[in-house]
Amino acid sequence: MDQKVRQFEVCTQDGSVDHHGNPAVRAKTGKWLTAILILVNQGLATLAFFGVGVNLVLFLTRVMGQDNAEAANNVSKWTGTVYIFSLLGAFLSDSYWGRYKTCAIFQASFVVGLAMLSFCTGALLLEPKGCGIEESPCKPHSTFKTVFFYLSVYLIALGYGGYQPNIATFGADQFDADDSVEGHSKIAFFSYFYLALNLGSLLSNTVLSYFEDQGDWPLGFWASAGSAFAGLVLFLTGTPKYRHFTPRESPWSRFCQVLVAATRKAKIDVNYEDMNLYDSETQRTGDKKILHTSGFRFLDRAAIVTPDDDAEKVESGSTYNPWRLCSVTQVEEVKCVFRLIPIWLCTILYSVVFTQMASLFVEQGAAMKTNIKEFKIPASSMSSFDILSVALFIFVYRRFLDPLFARLNKTEPNKGLTELQRMGIGLVIAVMAMISAGIVEIYRLKYKETASNSSSLSIFWQVPQYMMIGASEVFMYVGQLEFFNSQAPTGLKSFASALCMASISLGNYVSSLLVSIVMSISTRDDLPGWIPGNLNKGHLDRFYFLLAGLTAADFVVYLVCAKWYKYIKSEASFSESTSEEEPEKKPNKHMLRGLVFAPQPVASTQNV
Repeated sequence: MDQKVRQFEVCTQDGSVDHHGNPAVRAKTGKWLTAILILVNQGLATLAFFGVGVNLVLFLTRVMGQDNAEAANNVSKWTGTVYIFSLLGAFLSDSYWGRYKTCAIFQASFVVGLAMLSFCTGALLLEPKGCGIEESPCKPHSTFKTVFFYLSVYLIALGYGGYQPNIATFGADQFDADDSVEGHSKIAFFSYFYLALNLGSLLSNTVLSYFEDQGDWPLGFWASAGSAFAGLVLFLTGTPKYRHFTPRESPWSRFCQVLVAATRKAKIDVNYEDMNLYDSETQRTGDKKILHTSGFRFLDRAAIVTPDDDAEKVESGSTYNPWRLCSVTQVEEVKCVFRLIPIWLCTILYSVVFTQMASLFVEQGAAMKTNIKEFKIPASSMSSFDILSVALFIFVYRRFLDPLFARLNKTEPNKGLTELQRMGIGLVIAVMAMISAGIVEIYRLKYKETASNSSSLSIFWQVPQYMMIGASEVFMYVGQLEFFNSQAPTGLKSFASALCMASISLGNYVSSLLVSIVMSISTRDDLPGWIPGNLNKGHLDRFYFLLAGLTAADFVVYLVCAKWYKYIKSEASFSESTSEEEPEKKPNKHMLRGLVFAPQPVASTQNV
């Protein structure tokens, strides 16, 4: 027995397996070796994606012959489609394919789409030769060429969208949260993941964007395709070392079973102080039993054992009907989703602020002094300060702020800020960024040049607002990734990451809606409105202050939701699959692993 214990003590406790389906050996799989491969893969994929996306609106106007409004509308549709496909990828990953297979398949689609776009652009669309720049747009294209182009870009959207939410979760899978050292590394991984994403976009926003702006579209697109292909090859090289979680039954079936079972028992009399709850469910290795909580009591009806349930079980001769009776863990999974929704809704308005970097910040910068002697600074390149800010604040937070808060924490020593607290700080910094942008706009108008849509105020006065947006991202988006990954049920980890992407998508739509409402109101009585074509005739500062006020109100609502939120309380990972008819368990390798580590119940009740 002692030899067997020593043999299996190196296995992970969270139920992860290697590529052969055997329990993952801690020393031979996962950890930073595979996590670094995933981080580099993420950076290369992001470089490739934004190598297309950052100048897509210019490509549509200069090469495809669309006007500004049509091009902007098509880019919005394309961007929104990316995030819709992220939900598809998350569903396939959680229910059928698993994260590794899903990432590989969608990355392959991503590479094919980029190759098709590169070929299409160089061989079909750039006619006459030398077109595609601001001074020389291309001639109209045939239906075949247009369809081929849209097929390419939407295949890119499918590939990147389906891949993105799964790669973050797959990277986190490489660390065993039940191990103290690896658990800390898992938290750090999300910070470095967001850093890799930003560094990839930095290269595409500067190097690739420059070549594409000069009309060398095939070079920019082929470079993107090469980057995506290199990322895919790098990802596949780590196959023998990755840790995996085998997908379970469809989480949405389990979700619906709880709703149906609770509805069926809506009329039964329940004493909530003394309920007979069903708490015996076949568990797989690595699953955790979620402890019962008092909220959403109506759903508890799904776990109440009634005489009808017992009779149906006897009649079937096997198990309870899952559409009539669900376990406490299954009910609590649904409660987890319901508790996450208010927090997620509060992040949408933050995404409205975040999306201003790609729209109004650029328009504001273009109406400022952008020249340094003979060199003209592209207004869109100011987003580089946001990326540099992200890199700086990730380093500062991980190295200085987190250890400082951990030392100052008297209630829970050695614990820094919770994810909810960090998200709240991100909202506060976002308010400050909007106030800063509004003040800059006031001074831009003070030094405006009446003869043009410009101002003598230097574009570098925008640096503080970009830097503050970057700092807020570190607290909000990194905290959001960590929070949703840790609080989502086992079968919905990828879907939780997809929700983070969906909040950005909805932020774009809400921003467009808000601009439309503001312009419809502010243009009454023949006024130019707050955001006219010539910003010198408008009041962009008022729109920024409006966003600051809305975000401040959102922060107040967020505080209420965060205070109300209850963290998951779970027991240790199940060590062996058992059934209610077979209560006696024979020793096996998973149980031996449990003897070595003796995991303790985990109960976190942190709140803001």
